[in-house]
Amino acid sequence: MQTAANTLENYWMPFTANRDFKENPRLITRAEGMYFWTHRGDKVLDGSSGLFCVAAGHGRREIVEAASKQLAELDYSPPFQFGHPPAFELTRQLAAILPADINHVFFANSGSEAVETALKIALAYHRARGQGQRQRLIGRERAYHGVNFGGISVAGMVKNREAFGLGLPGVCHLRHTWLPEQRFTKGQPKVGAELADDLQRFVDLHGADSIAACIVEPIAGSIGCLVPPKGYLERLREICDRHGILLIFDEVITGFGRTGKAFAADSFGVCPDIMTMAKALTNGNVPMGAVAVRDEVYETVVDAAPDRSVELYHGYTYSGCPVAVAASLATLEIYRKEDLFNRAAELSPYFLDAVFSMRDISLVTDIRGYGLFATVDIEAGVAPGARGYEMLQRLYENGLIVKLTGDALLIAPPLIAERAHIDEMCDKMRKVLATF
Repeated sequence: MQTAANTLENYWMPFTANRDFKENPRLITRAEGMYFWTHRGDKVLDGSSGLFCVAAGHGRREIVEAASKQLAELDYSPPFQFGHPPAFELTRQLAAILPADINHVFFANSGSEAVETALKIALAYHRARGQGQRQRLIGRERAYHGVNFGGISVAGMVKNREAFGLGLPGVCHLRHTWLPEQRFTKGQPKVGAELADDLQRFVDLHGADSIAACIVEPIAGSIGCLVPPKGYLERLREICDRHGILLIFDEVITGFGRTGKAFAADSFGVCPDIMTMAKALTNGNVPMGAVAVRDEVYETVVDAAPDRSVELYHGYTYSGCPVAVAASLATLEIYRKEDLFNRAAELSPYFLDAVFSMRDISLVTDIRGYGLFATVDIEAGVAPGARGYEMLQRLYENGLIVKLTGDALLIAPPLIAERAHIDEMCDKMRKVLATF
């Protein structure tokens, strides 16, 4: 069989400057532990856990073996009207680490699909309880909730929205929680809790009985680690309770140890009604997302349906895919065995001190952080994001990968990181920042 020469042209890459990339590609060929290796053989430190997903480090043999064994035993099982035992075991194990009263899990294949599912569950819940007029959804500015139409409608990152029409009708957006007086705050800002009162303003304007749900990231992630002000999430919870609105936490980034506990809901002491998960659910090894709901949400939807009928007309061909379930079970075992959530909590002070030490660099305009997640904002160049893109390339050439959003460097090392890795990461960033 004749094969064509290798080319980069046919792949339309996601969230990538395709023309620039193909002129000077950054190709990754291998990964192990805390590091990637490039096609040129260079070793590159992973400073962002892939895309916040490889919490237990790369190349975990336990996950490889579990997925391989599952593929050999049961490659696929239809999720509609049939099930396979490991999927039920995974939901049991997830329920054991989820916040109290959140005991039911619906599987998807990504964070984007998890968000779509969560929004549909919220609408179905209100309809099941005889309040189908509750269709309005509340999101937040500068939020990221995936790339499907529901997600971009409730999210608030302009570049993800502007080319794709008006989105879902009836969506309102809370103001984002970053204020100038919060600059260089380590942990939760002391000011800004009152921003949650935007939700009450929407209640006053539109009526509580028109609002189905309010969705927020506990820590706004993709825009650059916007940590909630003290009292902010508690205030949202109180307003939702007062008016019968469901509170959804998008924990696709913050879930599974990133904040030093299993979920940010635990770190901040606020329990949502619905929670989305993905990324570190399988350590990034196999695509998987999930939505967890309070018992009352599940029971309301299920009990409202006639016997022998489908209660929620929603699902995916690969919901609870056997190999993804096997990868997730192996991942959860690693988290338990190596106590990685507590390890993240113990490493957090050293990590945050190291990142915040860069505030003396003139190009740095703000630093924010919580747990093992931080962001360094840099002064914009001639065009917003241009300097950030140049920095991404220079960091890569100097042996470091972090997530760039515009002119913000998002830093989220795997939970297995040692202090030496944190030092290496910050040394490389400092070196590159000094070149501008």
